[in-house]
Amino acid sequence: MKIAIPHSLLYYYYFPLWDTFFKELGFEVVDTGPTTKGILDKGSKAAVADICAPIKIFTGHVIEGLNVADYVFVPRFARIKKPEYFCPKFMGLPDIIEGTVEESKGRVISPIINEKNNENISSPKIYEMLTEMFGFSHREIRLAMRKAEEVFKRFKNLMNKGLLCDKALDSYRRGIWEENLKKVKKDGDITIAVLGYVYDVYDSFISMDVIKKLEALGVNIKTFEMVPQEVAYNNLKHYRKRLFWTFSNRVLGAGLHYLKDPEVDGVIHVTAFGCGPDAIVGRFLQYESDVAGKPFTTLRVDEHTGEGHMITRIEAFVDMLRRKKWAKLSEVL
Repeated sequence: MKIAIPHSLLYYYYFPLWDTFFKELGFEVVDTGPTTKGILDKGSKAAVADICAPIKIFTGHVIEGLNVADYVFVPRFARIKKPEYFCPKFMGLPDIIEGTVEESKGRVISPIINEKNNENISSPKIYEMLTEMFGFSHREIRLAMRKAEEVFKRFKNLMNKGLLCDKALDSYRRGIWEENLKKVKKDGDITIAVLGYVYDVYDSFISMDVIKKLEALGVNIKTFEMVPQEVAYNNLKHYRKRLFWTFSNRVLGAGLHYLKDPEVDGVIHVTAFGCGPDAIVGRFLQYESDVAGKPFTTLRVDEHTGEGHMITRIEAFVDMLRRKKWAKLSEVL
């Protein structure tokens, strides 16, 4: 039996967990592959017009998955940390898919993820619906999730030690794990914190490979997933109230951490056009960057963003950071 895991949204963060879990249960897991224009076009045609680009892309991946697998995995993300929640689109994702993709009826596996404090989403009770759908025993689900949790912890450890999410995913796929930490490069002359949700930063089509473009310019890169959750939240303590959304808090907390990091020369916030939570996160980051005296810029992306515009913005920002750094060195000398 084949199950497709859409190569979109939180795939970039949770794929090792889900992939291991379903394989341990005997499923053949199908990865729908990187986003292409064809996938985006399919999603845009099926989805409602005013929804954000990441959801359109996810819809396209679902359609792609249904063409090659028996079922498609579309979890309903409510929360993983009390009292915070996910974006309403994540909460209603299975409904959005079943309401816009006709062929998805009866073929969507959608466990409800509603945890008080479990970033690993590894509680077997989340996936108990598989016992009714496919006849798995509770013991089979528990043992499969135990293995998946071990894998996911190793995956997160790689990112916490400085490996970019896409390279950590490559480590998982190739089974080389800690050996890949040797590939962490820190030989650039400037360091930029690239902040944003994993599906905005690492979807090479929607972000137009912003990470690779910065690496080609000789930039060291730090991202939010490199900052452990407890460190990110410690940086939010001076606020009277945290944001409503978990990954928004993670991005903001990581941003505050990097603004205090002397190694970081500037901050880039990658955000999808029309994202409500990001509209708030972006303003906070901009304000805090001004207070910290570190350069900040926003790269707002959607299905219409031109690559030439993106390259120009990135090159100008990197050039400005280098000039600023050289000016400081000249004053010292």
